[in-house]
Amino acid sequence: MNLGQNISEGINSIKGNVLRTVLTGLIIAIGITSLVGMLTAVDGIKSEIDASLSNLGANSFDVNSKFSRGNRNGRKAKAFEPIKFKEAMRFKKDFDYPSTTTVFTRASGSAEIKYEEKKTNPNISITGGDENYFVIKGVDIEEGRNFSSLEIQYGNYVCILGTEVVKSLFEENDDPLNKTVKFYGNSYRVIGVLEEKGGFGGDTEEDRNIIIPLLNAKRLDRRGTMRFNVTTMIDNPENIDYAMGEATGFMRKIRGDEIGQEDSFELERSDSVTEALDDITNGMRWAGFGIGAVTLLGAAIGLMNIMMVTVTERTREIGIRKALGATPQRILQQFLIEAIVICQMGGVVGAILGIVVGNVIAQFLGGAFVIPWVWITVGLVVCLIVGVVSGYIPAKRAARLDPIESLRFE
Repeated sequence: MNLGQNISEGINSIKGNVLRTVLTGLIIAIGITSLVGMLTAVDGIKSEIDASLSNLGANSFDVNSKFSRGNRNGRKAKAFEPIKFKEAMRFKKDFDYPSTTTVFTRASGSAEIKYEEKKTNPNISITGGDENYFVIKGVDIEEGRNFSSLEIQYGNYVCILGTEVVKSLFEENDDPLNKTVKFYGNSYRVIGVLEEKGGFGGDTEEDRNIIIPLLNAKRLDRRGTMRFNVTTMIDNPENIDYAMGEATGFMRKIRGDEIGQEDSFELERSDSVTEALDDITNGMRWAGFGIGAVTLLGAAIGLMNIMMVTVTERTREIGIRKALGATPQRILQQFLIEAIVICQMGGVVGAILGIVVGNVIAQFLGGAFVIPWVWITVGLVVCLIVGVVSGYIPAKRAARLDPIESLRFE
């Protein structure tokens, strides 16, 4: 009896016990459903959260000026020049990677803003930004509009106010749009109001912030010490490490860093939230895998028990096959094939149910729809292993049966 005939006989045996096969397959299917379902739910939830964090700059990195870190071993630390306006703008213009870049700077952290007879406390931050600042930094404009391309190009005297500034300068029913505020001796027309961020104490720096065009902020740098920062948001978050490597090389060229010298700037990923999320979801994956593994262990024991019963019921058949010349290896092979086929049938059903159940859970919790090809493959491979492990002992027992005693079995 060759391998093809053995497979055919194994499948015919399964067809002859449809109810038993279905019940055994369902045991495996439940285990695979729990495994694939939980992992699908985790991936769906993570996919939706990643998409949300992507809009907040979680798939971005910052290029910042490098600060000296004091004396080391009695040596004076090397001083690094801050990133200049032209360097930052060259990076934004010429960085050849699928991404969006913003250049911004903090012009002041202690400005006093005036409107008619009213004025704020001297704790207002002035930030110079470009047209991409709000999208990349996840800052929403609640009223009014973003800077126009001409306002960015010419550094017009327009501004967008944080909510704390609005509350300090305007009455509750007073519309701040198109009003004129003053700071540092210049008059700025209000074109927008930022969405309130809130926070501990009902106040954050963003609420005490004023955004002005980047070129306008540069004009406030009378001593030439202003540091310009770059944030780049890439199109594909999975390639962020490669993008950072490209950015490092390009920025070293812009800054004139020689080979062998350390970087005169710093690159930092803006995804600390994503890293924390990855730790949580990895823990959830391991938990899901553990629960699925326990369920599959029970399914494997159930399958082994049923295969042992099958061997007992077919003892006389095994004796006849051996009397006709079937080798122990062929008998072993036949029962292994039956166990593997049953497992794979249950695995396919379990994978389909797992996708459905996992996505239903993910959708209920606000996640996205995903098809986890990796976990489907893992599930089917696990089914193969379960089939081999669960079927081996009964198959080995069948292969060792004495043909004469088997023929006498009733």
